[in-house]
Amino acid sequence: QLQLVDTGGGLVQPGGSLRLSCAASGFTLDSYAIGWFRQAPGKERELVSCMWTSDGVRNYARSVKGRFTISVDNAKNTVYLEMSSLKPEDTAVYYCAAQRAYHSGSYCPVEFGSWGQGTQVTVSS
Repeated sequence: QLQLVDTGGGLVQPGGSLRLSCAASGFTLDSYAIGWFRQAPGKERELVSCMWTSDGVRNYARSVKGRFTISVDNAKNTVYLEMSSLKPEDTAVYYCAAQRAYHSGSYCPVEFGSWGQGTQVTVSS
């Protein structure tokens, strides 16, 4: 059974850093596309970043580019989202997602079939 477990959220001051983890079980991350999404109260879910494990291509939303980094540790079968220079507008529930797919030029997969349960990130002084 495919399962993703998100951890690492918390309260951080503006300008601070946080690392989110997404542990995968029931499948290996190679040949999957991995995504991080977030949803703030009253707002639609938005894509933050995605990574194609087939070729290592990473893409980021304009709002986080240069501040967030997505990575994969294949030995631990875990996906990370390193977040730095955090802003209050980064406050949201963050979700990881996975979709079996090989990169053929798309920005990110249109759909993700497996989702984590989410982890709350709050940026506030």
